Amino acid sequence: MKCPFCGYEDSKVIDSRPSDEKIRRRRECLKCQKRFTTFEIVEHSPLIVIKKDKTREEFDREKLLNSLLKACSKRPVSVSELESAVSEIESTLYNELEREVPYFRIGELAMDKLSQIDDVAYVRFASVYRQFKDVDSFMEELKSLVKKNKRS
Repeated sequence: MKCPFCGYEDSKVIDSRPSDEKIRRRRECLKCQKRFTTFEIVEHSPLIVIKKDKTREEFDREKLLNSLLKACSKRPVSVSELESAVSEIESTLYNELEREVPYFRIGELAMDKLSQIDDVAYVRFASVYRQFKDVDSFMEELKSLVKKNKRS
């Protein structure tokens, strides 16, 4: 690492700490002995979503957040709760170590998070995501939600 004070090409790492997707390093120049801080960003390989029509696109957390925001419209759910849910979903997807993820995996994770946050938002999201063909299939989803809530 090049010293910002004297331009010398070599330094030693004195301290290293992780902080939110970054690694903070305190360094000391081997020539002038001045100390400086560098930040390294952890680079993820892109997560690719396999869409319903078999096309592929890069995972977009903003797209997922917007979907959850629509489902939670006029509901007592904070944006920070939804951002946290999106972060957890994204983290789960990266931890699964698959670089290509089918769209339905993201939808299922989103529905699972919404069911923990708000029942009405869950039903709204599920009605769009599952594309219920008739009232009976919609009622089945509602019944399973009621059963799940009674168990909790």
